[in-house]
Amino acid sequence: MKFGVVIFPGSNCDKDMIYVLRNLMELEVVELWHKDHDLQNCDFIILPGGFSYGDYLRSGAIARFSPIMENIIPFANKGGFVFGICNGFQILCEAGLLPGALLHNSNQKFICKNVNIKAQTYDSLVTNMVEHDQVLSIPIAHGEGSYYADAETLKKLNDNRQVLFRYCDKDGNITPESNPNGAIENIAGVCNEGRNVFGMMPHPERASDNELGNTDGRGILESMLGAVLKYR
Repeated sequence: MKFGVVIFPGSNCDKDMIYVLRNLMELEVVELWHKDHDLQNCDFIILPGGFSYGDYLRSGAIARFSPIMENIIPFANKGGFVFGICNGFQILCEAGLLPGALLHNSNQKFICKNVNIKAQTYDSLVTNMVEHDQVLSIPIAHGEGSYYADAETLKKLNDNRQVLFRYCDKDGNITPESNPNGAIENIAGVCNEGRNVFGMMPHPERASDNELGNTDGRGILESMLGAVLKYR
């Protein structure tokens, strides 16, 4: 099982993800440079958080045209596993691999804090090992994290159980007050119809190490690993 973490100019969570996968989960991980085309026979591609190309134009709008995306897009369209976190989520939406878009936070400010989220489906690679109704405390760090989709797309997402996570309060209640960025229907993460491409704004890799006092994100990454091994 080989994981590839893509590094764009401005990525700043790539090392965090590599550390968790390689050091904590003892997996084979390679770094994939944005100008390359070779995916190095990876089984799973991860687009990390950060500010690719300085977030000029729109977050992820330039990275979507990086050379390596010319290979990631067909890889995903053929059923390959791809997971985008924060800026990676934005890139996947810009590339059309995930529905919807990430808009500026409703308060027009950068937000960096722990938030609560709850899985909305357990039939996905990143949620199948999350306990039912478990409230996860996961950090966010973004200025453009307000998920948006039109009414038709939202209906499709809900009907197909493609909403992975919603923001909630500490008791699991999905309320306007627990929504940190104005995301429509409190959506914090979604997957594609084929259930092989995933995106979320919160950072599970920042909540996976005992040294940080929070391992709520570890279950998401372990879900991902366990499911991939099963399907491989």
